[in-house]
Amino acid sequence: MILHRRAFLAAAAAIGAGARQARAAAERKLTLGMLHTLSPAPIYIAQGRGYFSDQGLDVEFVFFDAAQPISAAAVAGDIDVGITALTGGFFNLAEKGALRVIGGGLHEEKGAQGIALLASNKAYAAGLTSPAKLADRTVAITQYGSSFHYILGRLAQLDGFDLKSIDMRPVQSIQNMLAAVGTNQVDATFAIASQAKAAAAAGRAHIVAWIGDVLPYQLTALFTTERMIKSRTEDLRRFCNAYRHGVDDYHAAFFSGPPGMAADAVIPLIEKYVYTGDPNARAKILAGVSMYSAHAALDVKDVEAQLAWFRAQGLVKGDADPKSLIDTSFLSAL
Repeated sequence: MILHRRAFLAAAAAIGAGARQARAAAERKLTLGMLHTLSPAPIYIAQGRGYFSDQGLDVEFVFFDAAQPISAAAVAGDIDVGITALTGGFFNLAEKGALRVIGGGLHEEKGAQGIALLASNKAYAAGLTSPAKLADRTVAITQYGSSFHYILGRLAQLDGFDLKSIDMRPVQSIQNMLAAVGTNQVDATFAIASQAKAAAAAGRAHIVAWIGDVLPYQLTALFTTERMIKSRTEDLRRFCNAYRHGVDDYHAAFFSGPPGMAADAVIPLIEKYVYTGDPNARAKILAGVSMYSAHAALDVKDVEAQLAWFRAQGLVKGDADPKSLIDTSFLSAL
């Protein structure tokens, strides 16, 4: 009887393994480029809950240190889809017909702590206590034409100072930006909530302002190539279905009342990628989550406004219709 039961269990295990292998073989590979931070949390949730697999997709994450290289990697065919901030480099490639924005991501809104303006201890003590006092300061950004360059430009417009008065220091990565402000090498920089709050709590910098309170905008967006849209339309549709499901779970966990069982259920899925093994991971994640567009919808008007600013700065050379750079057939628009 025992032998029969063992044989049955062995056979069942073999059948299960065979089914998993068959399913894996049937899944279509898709590579996703993004920053290795808390920002893509809905993606981590979608992966952890098998939403991509349920759509017949095997999604591989490819992590980057800054936003602009992600769009270049998409054009080169190194990734299929990307989610990050829109940059001058992105818009230049999109103008040439290579890239399309297809969905929303992080959305800066009043009261939602997304991106913070950080001042170094030295600069804060010397009076850098608001965005209006950024004139004649040194500010670390990743690259010229980055989203941080854009934020500085818009703050200059809002507060009436000359962007050229700021000494921008392109240090190539977000970690280098944090290191520069934390060691007083620059007066200011920008950081997502989880990083900004950690720096402030450790006494390495001061949070001067939350950008969403003064500059609501579509901070990150989902994009792909024209090539992918034409050749793998159904795979993209399936990817967006899973992504939207992850965003909905994210909203339910963190923005539908005080954190409870829903948050506790998704935090381990996020912790697999950020704060791994950190005993304070839960607190850091709760302190750092930022607002995503509901149902991953895209703020089309704001994307068009960003393109207009980059063009006005001479950072984007083309004159294509902004609507030709956006495809809202995969996800909804705000």
